[in-house]
Amino acid sequence: MSNDNKISKNLSIADRNLAVWRLAGPIILANISVPLLGAVDTAVIGHLEHAYLLGAVAIGAIIFQFIYWSFGFLRAILIGGFVGIALWLFQWPIIKISLLLFEASNHVEENAELYFFIRIWSTPAVLINYCLVGWFIGVRNTRATLMLQVWMNGLNIILDLLFVIGFGWGVAGVASATVLAEVSTALGGLLLYRRHLRRMNPKIGSIIGIEKLFDRAKIKHMFSVNFDIFVRTFCLISAFAFFTAEAAKFGDVTLAANAILIQFQHFLSFGLDGFAHAAEALVGGAVGAKDRQTLRSVVRISSLWALLVAGFYVLTYALLGGMIINLLTDIEEVRRHAMEFLPWLIISPILSVWSFMLDGIFIGATHTREMRNGMLISLTVFIVIAFILKSEYGNHGLWLSLMIFMVVRGVTLGMFYSKLERSITDR
Repeated sequence: MSNDNKISKNLSIADRNLAVWRLAGPIILANISVPLLGAVDTAVIGHLEHAYLLGAVAIGAIIFQFIYWSFGFLRAILIGGFVGIALWLFQWPIIKISLLLFEASNHVEENAELYFFIRIWSTPAVLINYCLVGWFIGVRNTRATLMLQVWMNGLNIILDLLFVIGFGWGVAGVASATVLAEVSTALGGLLLYRRHLRRMNPKIGSIIGIEKLFDRAKIKHMFSVNFDIFVRTFCLISAFAFFTAEAAKFGDVTLAANAILIQFQHFLSFGLDGFAHAAEALVGGAVGAKDRQTLRSVVRISSLWALLVAGFYVLTYALLGGMIINLLTDIEEVRRHAMEFLPWLIISPILSVWSFMLDGIFIGATHTREMRNGMLISLTVFIVIAFILKSEYGNHGLWLSLMIFMVVRGVTLGMFYSKLERSITDR
């Protein structure tokens, strides 16, 4: 275990806080470009004439999130490429079945199809990128990860503005910009991968020891952990897909307003993810050292910083939420609807922060079974409550259900936390 992932008992409080920020900071910086890209996608479409274009991009994006998050566990480049090609071959049934689940208007579905049939071309590149990012993180080349992320999202933003505002391509422009950015990133990532391999110690294989590559117990544990994370992620994207599908039933304007507001949640998630990843790394170090005292310190410090940042989000959304909405769209009806539901996003950071942090803590401790079970419970509660509340309170009921979902995620993992602590015996 690297010293970067440990907090010694002898460190001062200031040093422990610095250790959290040393891990969280680069991740937050790398993540900033991700929600910024989504916001630019939304803004360039949101300033076109029709609300249904926003809804189409929202539905198209959620379909690809579902696909990509489902295969985000892949760590072999060739397998990622083959899976991507298979998805491309089955593109027609994938989009047709997906649109049946959303029940959107004809205008939304037509443009969502257009978006999908363009973006599907970069699917092999996206899954190769997932593998490359996972590999670079594994060999602790975070600089390469940051470079790839900034390049992809920066290029995507520039091409968005060129294709949509400059050329007037609309939905096709947004999709084309994403395809070119994803493919170029995969090519650049492969070049960085090749360069890194050339610099690696040629004796690394003998240092590791071939017998460890076939350690059945470790392989079984690895697959178990990855399966739990896969189920958790699948449930998470299913919740947002269900949320979008139900919003589509309320009409194009409501779907467009929710597409605007969900960007607020994306900005929140990528900000808090930095502290969740810091907790994951530091908790892993404490658990590996069987140090319960350090575990508690890591959890307390990283959670405190996450809570402070969540409070910053609350103030930002409360003071600037209306301005952000106006930047993302100039369709007056969509603006009015988004403003009506903005209060849910203002309270979301305080309700959501616990689920982010506890996810990182449980992954770091490799207690992923509890995380998986908690997510299954949370998704079930969300769907049941959503069916009840949306019939009574409409879109407000849908947003309330999503907030309850975030709270239940935190509560279920909180209930398992004492068991996690008890599993560590101090040396």
